[in-house]
Amino acid sequence: MKMVLIVYNEVLDSTILELLNDCCPIGSFTKWTRVMGKGTHSEPHLLDHVWPKGNNVIMACVPDNVATSMMARIRELRQKDSKTGLKAFSLPVEDVT
Repeated sequence: MKMVLIVYNEVLDSTILELLNDCCPIGSFTKWTRVMGKGTHSEPHLLDHVWPKGNNVIMACVPDNVATSMMARIRELRQKDSKTGLKAFSLPVEDVT
């Protein structure tokens, strides 16, 4: 089991939700909206008058093979547009209660 954590520019919301549904119709995930941040390959997203954009974050615990598929699809998206702001992390899940 893996936890996939995806941090992305809010304009990609429908694309990311479609990606999740395509890889595996996930019955549960956690989503945070209007999150602030700054990456190394995109402009800051600080929700203020200077940097008005925001990020969203989705966290989903999925089987290993689904995580692999999700990460591959996210890599493809990043290659198409590296400046919009998209980052994903695949982390091992040791325990769930």
